[in-house]
Amino acid sequence: MAELLRVDSLRAGYGEAVVLNDISLSLGEGETLALLGRNGTGKTTLMDTLAGATRQHGGQIFLAGQALHTMPSHERAAAGIGWVPQERNIFKSLTVHENLTAVQRPGRTGGGHRAWTPERVYEMFPRLAERKANLGTQLSGGEQQMLAVGRALVLNPRLLLLDEPLEGLAPIIVEELLRAIARITREEGLSAIIVEQHPQAILRISHRAVVLDHGNVVHASDADTLHENPELLDRLLGVARKL
Repeated sequence: MAELLRVDSLRAGYGEAVVLNDISLSLGEGETLALLGRNGTGKTTLMDTLAGATRQHGGQIFLAGQALHTMPSHERAAAGIGWVPQERNIFKSLTVHENLTAVQRPGRTGGGHRAWTPERVYEMFPRLAERKANLGTQLSGGEQQMLAVGRALVLNPRLLLLDEPLEGLAPIIVEELLRAIARITREEGLSAIIVEQHPQAILRISHRAVVLDHGNVVHASDADTLHENPELLDRLLGVARKL
């Protein structure tokens, strides 16, 4: 499997504060990585750093051979990063359809995968199709999260970053989003890194897992290793969280 993402000796944080210490990891084409850890261990900082929203103090980041660490955030999006932050960052004053068309990029050729368009997003999330003329302010929290994922998809990224996509959502919406994420990654073959406070929900649809603690990688393995060993997961996270 070809390598898509490589992070070497990464140190980053906010201003002069260093949160990530010597982070190194890699991800192959078509792989999904579950990024786990207790609150405050650096998960969101790592996602923000990949997207270009922190101050990098050292190390390198490569995406498909391109040096991301030398690029500003808008160039990282063009290089293939699709980012769904915790805040979702949809345009609440625009309609669903306007949100999707405002950021759409042409699809990448090759690989046998169809480009992501607003129409494909509506196929993935029928709720959005029903509400395409609604403003962002008129959507439920779950619908806003679906729209945030859809906005990232129409950028036609190489790597999708999902920061706590299930947070605060009703169980029925959680299951709907999990099915969609599994289809996007497992069936469509889009690489992804997913931060989630409910590890068992994400481990079952991921290929690999990394656990952070105090800004360091303290565990890296196949996702199945943690999914099938709740005692190890409990030791690594302090408290086992199951969905």
